[in-house]
Amino acid sequence: MEKPSIPQGTRDFGPAQVARRQYIFSVIRRTFELFGYAPLETPTLENLSVLTGKYGDEGDQLLFKVLNSGNFLVKERRGEITPLVTAADLEAGPKAVLPKIAEKGLRYDLTVPFARYVAMNRGTLTFPFRRYQMQPVWRADRPQRGRYREFWQCDADVVGTDSLLCEAEIVLMMSRVFEELGLDDFTIKINHRGVLRGLHQTIGEGQESDLLVAIDKLDKIGRDGVTNELLIKGYSEHATEVLFTLLSIEGNYENKLKWLRMHFVNEGLQSVGFEPGAAMDDPESFVLSGSGYEGLRALNEVRDLLQASGFTQWDRLEFDPTLARGLSYYTGCIFEVKINNVAMGSVSGGGRYDNLTGAFGLPGVSGVGFSFGVDRIYDCLESLNLFTDTGETPTRVLLTHFDQASGRAALPLLAELRAAGIPAELYPDAGKVQKQFKYADAKGIPLVLILGPEELAAGIAKIKILKTGEEKALALSEVVAALTA
Repeated sequence: MEKPSIPQGTRDFGPAQVARRQYIFSVIRRTFELFGYAPLETPTLENLSVLTGKYGDEGDQLLFKVLNSGNFLVKERRGEITPLVTAADLEAGPKAVLPKIAEKGLRYDLTVPFARYVAMNRGTLTFPFRRYQMQPVWRADRPQRGRYREFWQCDADVVGTDSLLCEAEIVLMMSRVFEELGLDDFTIKINHRGVLRGLHQTIGEGQESDLLVAIDKLDKIGRDGVTNELLIKGYSEHATEVLFTLLSIEGNYENKLKWLRMHFVNEGLQSVGFEPGAAMDDPESFVLSGSGYEGLRALNEVRDLLQASGFTQWDRLEFDPTLARGLSYYTGCIFEVKINNVAMGSVSGGGRYDNLTGAFGLPGVSGVGFSFGVDRIYDCLESLNLFTDTGETPTRVLLTHFDQASGRAALPLLAELRAAGIPAELYPDAGKVQKQFKYADAKGIPLVLILGPEELAAGIAKIKILKTGEEKALALSEVVAALTA
């Protein structure tokens, strides 16, 4: 007999693990709703035409494709069988074969399905439209610690507004969730795609997409790895030196903004023939349209909005010009969160997208959102021993009995406990009390009610707290009131 197994990159969760995960979900859900976001769910399956082309070439390769139902290789009609895949298709390769055998795929994230939903339901939505979504997603990635093929995301997005207040509130929500979970050593990194475009314009070489893909890998492959990738893509050694000079700036959020702001102003002047320091009326207004300058202006406004909102955790917010966020649909501010005292990748991230709904026939609707990676957050909490003791069951009270008569007599009390909202269960089999105590201890049930023949004859129940061993007797009529006090 074949030993049962599950696919690589997927996991089973036992009752205790699910209870811990539900705790994380509850903290995130409360925060989303506190900021006015409403729940939404979309299907597990999406048409591949919805998913492809939204995540860049690397993302498209990680999509799980689902074979068409039935015999996906042939089409049968009126007794005639027609091959769907021809020899010419096979010779042409996967791109020619795939559309003929797979029309659907598992969702890669929650943002693209959300954009599809908005476009399909535009006539019924009130804009700006805020939604949160907590569902699993799938990626055909190489499994490793903190990276799974099936995992849960908790997204919050708002579409139909350009206001940078939404970006400021993303920072506030991120900070609130991690503080409430007890993950107090974290960094929220923020950047803007305009800053990255400004870097590319300053360098003046190569393709912008190649530059973004390389920078996005900086924390994984280091400076040498990024340099090699850019050289292969046609960038010069001088260009890579300029890039890393720009990326190596240090200081706090405000100082980094000022340094790059002056740099982009100077570059803008030089690009039109003016040297820095030359006489000119209002030189900054002359280069306001530059991508880099616009990105810095937005980041400056986000900072001002946070200050006005009472945000104080400035040591946890970092302007990081190396942050690129590889997903191709981002156009404005981008975010990422790292837990500093755990060897783990980002646990949250997101950004603004101005063109995503346009891919589904609804142009001109800007959106911004972010996601919490529940599985990575779980691993961080577990590594830092931040979970409180959680049993395998929500049961708070176990009723014990010794024979059929005492078991039947316990049923009215069991019903009273449940009616009062106290999770309770009656041990199903009569037997030795020590076996029933062992069951309660193994499942993490804190209280045991002893209902033997003697107790029932006296109209009492003995209550035992397993953790301390403390025991006392109460009249049956007083048990529920005592446990709800």
